[in-house]
Amino acid sequence: MFISDCRREFYDVITGQRVLLLVASDVDALCACKILQALFQCDHVQYTLVPVSGWQELETAFLEHKDQFKYFVLINCGANVDLLEILQPEEDMFFFVCDSHRPINVVNVYNDTQIKLLVKQDDDLDVPAYDDIFRDEEDEEEDSENESDGSEPSEKRRRYEEDVIERTMRRRQRREWEARRREILFDYEQYEYHGTSSAMVMFDLAWIMSKDLNDMLWWAIVGLTDQWVQDKITQMKYVTDIGILQRHVSRHNHRNEDEENSLSIDCMRIAFEYDLRLALYQHWSLYESLCNTSYTSASLKLWSVQGHKKLQEFLADMGLPLKQVKQKFNSMDMSLKENLREMIEESANKFGMKDLRVQTFSIHFGFKNKFSASDIVYATASLMENIEKEGPETTNFIKALDSLSRGNLDKLHQGLDLAKKQLRAIQQTVASCICTNLVISQGPFLYCSLMEGTPDVKLFSKPVSLCLLSKYLLKSFVCSTRNKRCKLLPLIMAAPMDVEQGTVIMVGIPPETESSDKKNFFGRAFEKAADSTNSRTLHNHFDMSIIELKTEDRSKFLDALISLLS
Repeated sequence: MFISDCRREFYDVITGQRVLLLVASDVDALCACKILQALFQCDHVQYTLVPVSGWQELETAFLEHKDQFKYFVLINCGANVDLLEILQPEEDMFFFVCDSHRPINVVNVYNDTQIKLLVKQDDDLDVPAYDDIFRDEEDEEEDSENESDGSEPSEKRRRYEEDVIERTMRRRQRREWEARRREILFDYEQYEYHGTSSAMVMFDLAWIMSKDLNDMLWWAIVGLTDQWVQDKITQMKYVTDIGILQRHVSRHNHRNEDEENSLSIDCMRIAFEYDLRLALYQHWSLYESLCNTSYTSASLKLWSVQGHKKLQEFLADMGLPLKQVKQKFNSMDMSLKENLREMIEESANKFGMKDLRVQTFSIHFGFKNKFSASDIVYATASLMENIEKEGPETTNFIKALDSLSRGNLDKLHQGLDLAKKQLRAIQQTVASCICTNLVISQGPFLYCSLMEGTPDVKLFSKPVSLCLLSKYLLKSFVCSTRNKRCKLLPLIMAAPMDVEQGTVIMVGIPPETESSDKKNFFGRAFEKAADSTNSRTLHNHFDMSIIELKTEDRSKFLDALISLLS
């Protein structure tokens, strides 16, 4: 059931109770969690935080804690499946679900007692009507004992014939209703996509309660930017939500210019700005950033010798010496840095990169510390998927969560270093896939498989890294191919998951088109292909379009997908 008043129906209900927080492993979920933790701290709400990276961990966490808790808050998990069927909870347990995954399962929507959905009211959900998908159980069999004992045999026969006709009509109506129900549910559940960021929903709650702080606003910004960086929402949705947050930024960061009211340099300030679409360029060299940003790398075709010549021409057109662009951005001449954005934008237009400017926010505190929202997203995601083992499974999650606090700059800088490694690895893998023609057309989709032994292959056994690689690869492939039909195809990417168990991780992403609405049909297609071939698959991820599959079942699974999507 949708909650219309988050404060009254959610926050006031859990205040004074012990709450179990189940948080998915993505940056938006972490930001929503930070906002909720700050609110809980204000009101002394007792809670236990458990990170969950998939359905199995969610079930395990629930089973371990169900005896101690009656109230459960799920962040970025739980909305797109029938929760009650999966968890089988007692009737006095309540689940508050704040999840950006769409479509929301219809049973969750129409459960009035135990499932409470925290969703932004103006999200376009298109949930089917209750009567179209649920039907009260009717007694199919009419009471045939309604004839009186004294009636004539002909009367009995006539009544019996009427009864048979009525039952036949009823069965036909039921069959028609069930066929229509299947059609409605298929249309509703066919595509997977994302709604408003969970961090923004939580910030709205803080704002309604007049407890919103600048830190919370920054986390909401990072949550939205994560959706944009991971390509989960359309450009239109991103710009609309940026506009909403910009009003809050103006309210929180408004300063009179007179000296009495000026803020200390140590105070945190958030600023809206049009920035360059270059990954981590303020913490890297401009050259490295241009080479390792998906947009510029694909546009200039940097996997080829010709592409590198084009990059040199681009830098020459701006009048930037190689010595300057190859050193750390902080060390560049101030005279060059002052007009850098204008210079880059002007030259980018000549080289066909018209979308190099993007609306975003940056945060400042102290003299040295300035970060853009996308810097934080890359750093936090890299910390969460760090492949170097350091202690228990939850270590990465805790580190990533800590890096979002201003007091943990060392962890944030560690995350930025990991993010640079990740972006380099992605670009090198993209270049090698394109140069060795690893991307092949399978008919209705493109397919690329990374072999065991490929450099950095271990990194791509993680879902977020593999999704980023897939999106970068598809963008680059579309720029490199001359085949017009291939430009309109989606991509399936596979990478080794666990060599000992013989499994691969597979992700499907929608086509790279101008009008792309970011809706992904691979989740349902994977399920059907696995069922029809009895492939040994594990649908453990909260994103349905990511699955694990036994290596020996891969060829029959792909054959089933081809026939299903052709």
